[in-house]
Amino acid sequence: MRWPWSQNPHNVDDSDRKRPVSWAESLNTTDWSQYTEARTVVPSVLLTITTLTLIRLYKSYLRRIPSVNYIKPDLFRRRSLFGKVTSVGDADNFRFFHTPGGRIAGWGWLPWKRVPKRRDELSAKTLHIRIAGIDAPEMAHFGHPAQPYSKEAYDWLSAYILNRRVRAKIYRRDQYDRVIATVFVRKGLFRRDVGLEMLKSGLATIYEAKSGSEFGKFEEKYRKAEEKARLATKGIWTQPSLWERLRGQRAKDMESPREYKTRMTASDKTEVKKAAAKK
Repeated sequence: MRWPWSQNPHNVDDSDRKRPVSWAESLNTTDWSQYTEARTVVPSVLLTITTLTLIRLYKSYLRRIPSVNYIKPDLFRRRSLFGKVTSVGDADNFRFFHTPGGRIAGWGWLPWKRVPKRRDELSAKTLHIRIAGIDAPEMAHFGHPAQPYSKEAYDWLSAYILNRRVRAKIYRRDQYDRVIATVFVRKGLFRRDVGLEMLKSGLATIYEAKSGSEFGKFEEKYRKAEEKARLATKGIWTQPSLWERLRGQRAKDMESPREYKTRMTASDKTEVKKAAAKK
């Protein structure tokens, strides 16, 4: 038992025990050798490298892109996007829900990785894809009449890709916030180029705008497919049969989608001038 008047047996002042230790002193008294041992350093380095690699992998290949605004410029011409076609607009563009990694990443079978079906659920969550290198007949819109074979081209594209998974090799963003891309869809064991198949069927022409044409590395193949369809008088290149000619039906010059749009633009300008003159 220690009495109040007894001395400290260890001759240590209580004030020394309570004296605060400075940060510098604590560093000097710390044994740092344990942090430089291989058994400590190697696992730490491996964990850091693995974490950074997984983050980069996720951002590059597994991060879902909900709209064109989320595509970084450096991804164009370098990446392809995989996803499901949710709707078809005209016969050369469609809406696409990006599903990075496909079924391997859980899309379609994990409860939290399912493609929405309702239009309100898809709002602001899809990419607008414009098929590169082709121009399909224009459907009726903005008060303009439909081009011949526009419905056939639309029906063909809808049957070919709607609700199917496709891969889009992306090139750039156009003035309408669409992504210009070469689109591939798997048919059995083979991967088909959607734009090329439309040209072969005579349901599209080569995109002949003065600027903004995109073909990737397929321009020569596309031009050969268009020429072959024209010689075979398929689709928009169809000419009256011999019997129809005997009945008086004359062959008509085919108006390309580009020529049609140019004519409609000129017609609109004329109407505006007429309306202004009446005022």
